Amino acid sequence: MTRQFDTALRYLERLVPADNLPVARDAELKRSINLDDTLDFTAREWVETRTSWNAPIIWERMFDPDLYDRKHIQNQSAVALTVFAVGRYFAYLKTFLTSAERHFMLGLKVTYYVFTDQPEKIPPVNLGPLRSLKVVLVKKYSTWHDVSMMRMKTISDTIESEIRHHCNYVFCFHVDQQFKGRFGSEALGESVALLHAGFFKTPKEGCTYDRNPKSTAFMRNGDYYYNAAVFGGLWENVQNLADCCFLDIMKDKLNDVEAQWHDESHLNKYFWLHKPSRLLSPKYW
Repeated sequence: MTRQFDTALRYLERLVPADNLPVARDAELKRSINLDDTLDFTAREWVETRTSWNAPIIWERMFDPDLYDRKHIQNQSAVALTVFAVGRYFAYLKTFLTSAERHFMLGLKVTYYVFTDQPEKIPPVNLGPLRSLKVVLVKKYSTWHDVSMMRMKTISDTIESEIRHHCNYVFCFHVDQQFKGRFGSEALGESVALLHAGFFKTPKEGCTYDRNPKSTAFMRNGDYYYNAAVFGGLWENVQNLADCCFLDIMKDKLNDVEAQWHDESHLNKYFWLHKPSRLLSPKYW
């Protein structure tokens, strides 16, 4: 087992840049849209609408949904949505997909990538125009450590083999949630993180960052506490995030260490080192 992980580590160390910075080709970046100069940062007086590094925090009433949708439709923006429905979490899949069809990126080309150990049980869902669904068979793992590794590696592998050829944006979701309102094109950006509703008003010292110095996810305090249930961005940046988190999770496994909140701890460490260009308010969860 150690030899297997050592081989994988050497492979990933070649794959991921030494400084872990997001990688994106200029030709692809030109296809992204930036309408931040149209945002009304004064629309929400009682909440933070901009980070210290000048990234917008998207709240209702800050943006013109018709403008964003029109520009992204003109640009032919295409979005991949990844979701894992494995083991007992398969029960949430139909509700998740049905609600996504009502609220997620309406008007844009969307491809659902459903990763599951039960492909023969995928529920029927009425998909709208420009919407498609692909099923990817994955193995069921017994520990959260292995589940976290599998999730990040599978996302990266699927971006490499499939998604990057068809979509310029990727959003990754947990399946045990449902869309209750618009999750539209205003959420698209180069690197997108979701503020965790449970820690939005909590002082940094009270957030559950991994404070174990033996873990690669170790950090005393961050900028915000992010929710691993939703993250996204340009495919290049999501792939780099997944590669970096996978590498760090495997390093921990070799040292018999497990981050406090698994992939969420590693995601928070990643976004602390590499600031997201767009933050979504807790209303998006």
